[in-house]
Amino acid sequence: MPWYSWAVYFVIPRLPRRALLALATTLAVTLPAGCTGSSGAGAGAGADAGTGGPVARPPIAEVVAATTSPALRAFYDQQIAWTPCTEGADADEHAVLCGNLKVPLDYAEPEGATLDVAVVRVPATDQHQRLGSLVFNPGGPANSGTAMLKWGWKGYQGPLHDRYDLVSFDPRGAGGTSPVTCLDDATREEWTSTDDPAYDHGRILADACQAKYPGILPHLGTRDVARDLDVLRGALGERKLDFLGFSYGTHLGALYAEEFPDRTGRLVLDGAVERSADLMHLNGDQAAATENEFEAFAADCAASAASCPLGTDPAAAPKRLADFLDGLRDHPLSAGNGRRVTATLGWNGVLNALYDGQGSWERVRTAIEPAITRGDADELLKLADGTTGRDADGHFDTIVDAYAAIHCADAPLAPTDEELRQAVADLAVRAPLVGRHDTRATLLDPDCRPWPFRSPERPHTVKAPGSAPILVVGSTGDPVTPYVWAQRMASGFEHGTLLTREGDGHTAYWHSRCVRTTVTAYLVDGTMPEAGTICPSD
Repeated sequence: MPWYSWAVYFVIPRLPRRALLALATTLAVTLPAGCTGSSGAGAGAGADAGTGGPVARPPIAEVVAATTSPALRAFYDQQIAWTPCTEGADADEHAVLCGNLKVPLDYAEPEGATLDVAVVRVPATDQHQRLGSLVFNPGGPANSGTAMLKWGWKGYQGPLHDRYDLVSFDPRGAGGTSPVTCLDDATREEWTSTDDPAYDHGRILADACQAKYPGILPHLGTRDVARDLDVLRGALGERKLDFLGFSYGTHLGALYAEEFPDRTGRLVLDGAVERSADLMHLNGDQAAATENEFEAFAADCAASAASCPLGTDPAAAPKRLADFLDGLRDHPLSAGNGRRVTATLGWNGVLNALYDGQGSWERVRTAIEPAITRGDADELLKLADGTTGRDADGHFDTIVDAYAAIHCADAPLAPTDEELRQAVADLAVRAPLVGRHDTRATLLDPDCRPWPFRSPERPHTVKAPGSAPILVVGSTGDPVTPYVWAQRMASGFEHGTLLTREGDGHTAYWHSRCVRTTVTAYLVDGTMPEAGTICPSD
């Protein structure tokens, strides 16, 4: 089960093991054309027609290091041509502006091929008191920032939108930025639903991606996205980056602070992904946190719901639910549309629905009750389809390929057989229920062992010496990014402060008015909360 998802004012189901929800569009790998980007006025780039008037743009010398090569400097000096988004924007299409940012495919060769990064912007409502641009990343990896902001910008109305232009983008390999889509619908149908232990998910995806995208795969890592983020900062005309990152977006923010500490402004990282351990061990941490949520849901169902199909013993209910889901391997249920609900689909549907914590419990209970008592799997299948992005016609709206490609671009050497055996043994202790259906898939999500190259990245603590103060937000019961990750990230930074939310559910911002108020105070006024500040959930 993947780690991360959108954290916006509306609820998106938790992303499943090997199957993620997202928006993907067309490939856009281009060759340089002067490397000056699009023509027109961008944020801070002179006349900002239709967006509140002109905004002064600082000299390029204040935006990029003096040692930067002329070829790379040209990317920072580009101006984004903003036009009203013609589709996919909530209500007032003229409030949301779309554009493209040109970046090098390979930062070691800025004179070479380029990518067009899809970006969106909602200008600040109070241009006279405008602080600058606040850039969002919704997580994933590979979730669409443009879709998040197009549909979710109204959730940030108030001080944030008053004082900031709200900006987001699609990371390379996803959404509108050269999306990596390796599997066809028929292959993905089997890939997301099979219970066959011999089915080699990693090899099938790696071979398909390598066949279609051999040139781009090595350049999809998070450090490359952090460099894109700095080019975006420069093109927006901002001396410093103000940033709000959720889930995987916290890892992006951390690497940005490591790469460009002198360019950090006010960074808020909510639902921390702390990469001082390798992916396999982080997946083990996540499975343990998910186990806690799974047990809490099942126990509450037995204790309080008259129609709970798990009996009346809270202590026995978690195992009863796990046994039912595991039993779908040998006895899959038929849905009304003729499709079968396998154990893989059942587990993914339930676990990913639990992503939002207690707020999702009723929805999960409603799905499992008819499946367990009457063999009616329609609602359970809806949960599964919501996580895989499958529509009624069998088409998949998915970022699963980009999710794997970004992770594997970040992944160092694959674990040895002995390391994997030890991790499997540890998982049996830490997550005996949620990890038992497909233990290796739980730990190797995604399975980067067959990937065609190895990343130079290594797990490490990000210290970011010389950065501005960074606010890290963690939730004590987060089932996706465990609280300990937030503790480690905040303590690892040279200038980190931890804000704690008590409660479950993934990320804190939309689960606590106290967190929203505290985060806003830092982003707008620069007021950092006292160390040890704890916020309740709503």
